[in-house]
Amino acid sequence: MSAPRIQVPRGTYDVLPEHELARRALEDAARGILGGAGYRRIETPAFEATELFARGVGASTDIVQKEMYTFVDGGERSLTLRPEGTAPVCRAYLEHGMQTQPQPVKLWYLSSFFRYERAQAGRFRQFWQVGAEAIGSDDPAVDAESIVLLAALLDELEVRGVRLRLASLGSPAARAAYRGALTAHLRANEQRLSQEVRARIDLNPLRAFDADDPATREVMASAPRLIDWLDDDDAQHFATVRALLDSAGVDYEVDPTLVRGLDYYTRTVFEFTSDALGAQSGVGGGGRYDGLVEMLGGPPTPGMGWAAGIERILLAGELRPAPEPLVDLFVAFDSDEQRARAFALASEARRAGLAVQQELAGRSLKGQFKQADRLGARYIAVCGEDSIAFKDLQSGEQETVDSASGAVAMALRGRHGMGQPL
Repeated sequence: MSAPRIQVPRGTYDVLPEHELARRALEDAARGILGGAGYRRIETPAFEATELFARGVGASTDIVQKEMYTFVDGGERSLTLRPEGTAPVCRAYLEHGMQTQPQPVKLWYLSSFFRYERAQAGRFRQFWQVGAEAIGSDDPAVDAESIVLLAALLDELEVRGVRLRLASLGSPAARAAYRGALTAHLRANEQRLSQEVRARIDLNPLRAFDADDPATREVMASAPRLIDWLDDDDAQHFATVRALLDSAGVDYEVDPTLVRGLDYYTRTVFEFTSDALGAQSGVGGGGRYDGLVEMLGGPPTPGMGWAAGIERILLAGELRPAPEPLVDLFVAFDSDEQRARAFALASEARRAGLAVQQELAGRSLKGQFKQADRLGARYIAVCGEDSIAFKDLQSGEQETVDSASGAVAMALRGRHGMGQPL
């Protein structure tokens, strides 16, 4: 009796070979757009000290309270699988002395992340995000450029029904004054709020704007708006961001109810949604986090960034996958005695710069020709006892060379192009 099959855990999935082309096209688009704007690739570890997220993301957030995968390792240290990318990038910025480089330091990543939340279409417990961070400048042009770059990426990937929501959370001082007014409004209507919102009125009252409960949403419709509490500097910063987006032709909707799920955000926040995704419409978003580096033990350092879900983009996009890799040559042989000669020829052709596949499954010679055709190979080389036959699978032309000169001939093909005569 065979053992029961082991399946992937709920909320996770396998990235199969047939998914690779679309994901590679997305990565290529991100590399082109972000790299062209001066962003450099960074990758941080899959797990970090739990304190990084408790301190940086915020103890009152859903992520820290109930969504993190946290464990104690053999050294009795509390570690957490990264639930988001900004705090780890800021930790790396400090740890590697990037504050000594010309500012802002612009970084991008494409990585996997982990959150224990309800799995649904395009949302998984292990998921992938592409993100960008610009650390070290409080210029509103950084905010605008960051938003423009994500807009360009979604446009390049043909994400359908894209909408941009934009708001400002102001400075911590302005938000503290607003928080008192909002808390008073929530307390005055406490009996109409959901239990979850009531439980965190003092901890994080702004998250009440995210509530799905109808009665709570009715209460929030008359709640004071943070945008009305911005000080002059915050208001001017937000006005400049909007003017720059206008000049770039980026459409947006100012949404004073927009709050992000992380405590570190200040001033500009934004979210891109897609009508193609239904109720859970978020594709990507982010904002400014001018106090985060300081929270992590560094000097006061402004920052701005965003992240977008790979699975969400693929679900909402009309992505044209990159073409299948070309196969220049398929190396076949007509008997087991020629296996070593065929293997040597394949290795030599690869060293000459060709994309080569070879027979590995014990097929008949006829089956090897079929396999070369399935792969879309341009040429097939059949190693015989005393010669090598090269056949152009597009034109049908064939040429035979002796075994001694075969490898040299293939090297010349790699140098002069597969369509040139031998």
